[in-house]
Amino acid sequence: MVIKSINPTTEETLQTFDEHSDAYVQDSIERSVQAFTHQKAQTFAQRAAKMNKVADILEKNSDEYAELMALEMGKPVAQAKAEAEKCAWVCRFYAENAEKFLADEHVQTDKKYSYVSYQPIGPVLAIMPWNFPMWQVIRFAAPALMAGNTALLKHASNVPQTALKIEEIFREAGFDAHEFQTLLVGSDKVKAILNDDRVRAATLTGSEPAGRAVASTAGKNIKKMVLELGGSDPFIVMPSADMGNAVEMAVKGRTQNNGQSCIAAKRFIVHAEIYDEFKKRFVEKFENLKVGNPMEKDTDIGPLATKQIADELAEQVKETVEKGAKLLVGGKRLKQKGYFVSPGIMEEIPEDAPAYSEELFGPVASLFRILSLEEAVILANSTRFGLGSAIFTQDDGEKAYAIKHLDAGSTFINTIVASDPRLPFGGVKASGYGRELGSDGIREFVNIKTVAEG
Repeated sequence: MVIKSINPTTEETLQTFDEHSDAYVQDSIERSVQAFTHQKAQTFAQRAAKMNKVADILEKNSDEYAELMALEMGKPVAQAKAEAEKCAWVCRFYAENAEKFLADEHVQTDKKYSYVSYQPIGPVLAIMPWNFPMWQVIRFAAPALMAGNTALLKHASNVPQTALKIEEIFREAGFDAHEFQTLLVGSDKVKAILNDDRVRAATLTGSEPAGRAVASTAGKNIKKMVLELGGSDPFIVMPSADMGNAVEMAVKGRTQNNGQSCIAAKRFIVHAEIYDEFKKRFVEKFENLKVGNPMEKDTDIGPLATKQIADELAEQVKETVEKGAKLLVGGKRLKQKGYFVSPGIMEEIPEDAPAYSEELFGPVASLFRILSLEEAVILANSTRFGLGSAIFTQDDGEKAYAIKHLDAGSTFINTIVASDPRLPFGGVKASGYGRELGSDGIREFVNIKTVAEG
């Protein structure tokens, strides 16, 4: 199998790579096992010094990495630079806090002493997506390596240059004993890697079908998994909302990263009292978005990552309209070079249409009119997903109701859903299980060991 790096703006092949052989993968797993012996003997201070060096490299070369991401998957270069800088943040966060998060916790019992010890488990396989090609990887790797584990990366096959660059960064920073390794393999090789007893756990960020397949293999092998899958995040706007802020956040929430984010606002659920005003402003903002070359700093929307993704999104919009929805703006494949879809908004979406229940992975918004917060929450929860949620209101009672009743891994108030190294991140229902980031994230891949003496 040949792995290709293709520029989604020009459709040109940038570089090709031969897939790593089965023998190479086996050797990599063994190197990871040997590296774990080295890793777990390191002090937190030793690991932190290297992790801070990773952050230094990311910050120093953020422009270079931004251009690479923009070339490989079409992200606007300004957003790509912000992604590289956020990766540096998560590295510094765990360099500073890992020892505190994993410190022994003494518990008073009838024993002479008793405590909880957090110990690393060994090689962890990370199966990562293309949409945030550096952030998704490093937000896993920083806590995993600081905990004393080792990492094997199976990245999305359309971002091989970024995958190799990440390994290079960790090696340059001092993780040079194979603590972090990139495997250039297709998804068909994942099952065999997970079946290997030397691989102790896995994490996957990606699609629901991929999550189901990997979780099934992990379950058969009784291995720990963390899954962060799709989302169809609701964005509720109530009459007391600051309209200017709500519209600004709606546009940002739906279009950042070219609309290709699991936690992007996707379903805009707006109270009837302000629906028409919100719709008017929302459409006007979408009409003024600049679609074009992601390497240009004033571009708002670049190409989608692959031809398949662009075609599927356009087809979902077409089918939704055929079932009775109204297309207010955009939502169509542009007849030009590259995988471009114009930013779109739909309303009056019937329940049997794709936009009602499926995840639209691109810059197309679904607009709904409701008469009460209770109706809004029912609609918000009507999806099989439960990743993020947002509500815009100045009413404290409405805020409390949303926090209690929205069935999602997070609820953000008067701002868009976003990941933060200091806070746990993950979902419920078909959006996955387990948590990344915060103190919860670093404890996902450790042995929570009870120690006691009689």
